[in-house]
Amino acid sequence: MCGIVGIVSTEPVNQQIYDSLLLLQHRGQDSTGIATADGPVFHINKARGQVREAFRTRDMRSLLGNIGLGHVRYTTKGAAEREEEAQPFYVNAPYGIVLVHNGNLTNTRELSEDLFRIDRRHVNSTSDTEMLLNVLATELQGQITGLDLDPDQVFQAVSHVHERVEGSYAVIAMIAGYGLLAFRDPFGIRPLILGKRTTEAGKDEWIVASESLVLENGDYEIVRDVEPGEAVFITLDGEMISRQCAANPRLVPCSFEYVYLARPDSIMNGISVYEARLRMGDRLANTIATHMDHGDIDVVMPIPDSSRPAAMQVAQKLGIEYREGFYKNRYVGRTFIMPGQAARKRSVRQKLNAMGTEFKGKNVLIVDDSIVRGTTSKQIVEMARAAGANKVTFTSAAPPVRYPHVYGINMPSRAELVAHDRKIPEIARELGADHMIYQEVEDLQAAITEGTSIDRLDLSCFTGEYVTGTVTPEYLDWVERTQLS
Repeated sequence: MCGIVGIVSTEPVNQQIYDSLLLLQHRGQDSTGIATADGPVFHINKARGQVREAFRTRDMRSLLGNIGLGHVRYTTKGAAEREEEAQPFYVNAPYGIVLVHNGNLTNTRELSEDLFRIDRRHVNSTSDTEMLLNVLATELQGQITGLDLDPDQVFQAVSHVHERVEGSYAVIAMIAGYGLLAFRDPFGIRPLILGKRTTEAGKDEWIVASESLVLENGDYEIVRDVEPGEAVFITLDGEMISRQCAANPRLVPCSFEYVYLARPDSIMNGISVYEARLRMGDRLANTIATHMDHGDIDVVMPIPDSSRPAAMQVAQKLGIEYREGFYKNRYVGRTFIMPGQAARKRSVRQKLNAMGTEFKGKNVLIVDDSIVRGTTSKQIVEMARAAGANKVTFTSAAPPVRYPHVYGINMPSRAELVAHDRKIPEIARELGADHMIYQEVEDLQAAITEGTSIDRLDLSCFTGEYVTGTVTPEYLDWVERTQLS
């Protein structure tokens, strides 16, 4: 999971991209980067850390041009501590291409071999984004018949990228001297949305970004989501051309975007994240009522912030008082997306504080958005008991995470997942909770897709069914071995 944005404007874009990345900071905190184009010249600045830490005034002044893109990184491939792994990546031929990517490629072993032996391209990092960039560059080079580049050649190159690349990818790239390219994998696993605004002079300005809130904040009109398999090309003059480039596209978006990753004020694939989380709470309440006598529960409490909508609905449907017993330190990053288990453990106590007046002598029902490794959940239960809670019922608005997520979320090892090979009572004991209740898989899908034509979500981390059809047990074993080595 990362956050990406690209802008074609009539004025300098450096500040717009910076502001957009601030809005996408929740999607990645390891590193960040901005690239702009001033005529045929690229200007690139990237660094470790968050957006406010990474860019100084001198950096912003050097990012010249009316077209640009940006990235915030959450590490899924490559090393978090290596600045050279930060995006965007650049190749100088053909023409010069700068690219950012949100997602995760699942055939990197084959791509690495092909890039070296067939394409004769050198990749200087372990990042799958650099591989994706070189595949695009190779395919674009193969389409060029003259000096100039036209959109038909770009779209044909993207079609070949779809044929060679497997996994999830939402991509934004700049081609020097020509414009901005954005495309999405044939399953639309990772989000990408297109927006437009018109200047007083009647010129069109365009934006593509991971979440709709970026468009709304910049006073762009939401045009639509980039379709699965589709490519959008925007020229330097603001002309937008699009084409479907995949043979059999089908929208199967990632369910975890709605559970945890996205901001609640975003709309993705026509679905309000906030409303989806409310519906998760409604359905979780029904499951709670089915599986336990909730008459002695005194209060319902969320783990701030992403579980708050679900917790409010649980409290309302069950007729139990809603209280906020955990106070969040907003100057600590999101624990789930921090690199390394040790960092996550350290940050939980820094991030949350339990207020004793809300817990003392009470039977509390805690609602979290999901439970992955269990590190945070276990400490939360301990904090609730230390604050005086009588009984702790722990609930999750998502089903048990039992399988690795290979499409852009750092859940690579089954051994790390608290629900893997454990029954729910065993998970409760592991977390130290008196009761443990999860959302049902069918209820999660229904809560997210209600009122839409979407008939399937990527639920692979809950079900073990991988939507691309190319993820094998051997691949999962290889991912785990490489993560542990």
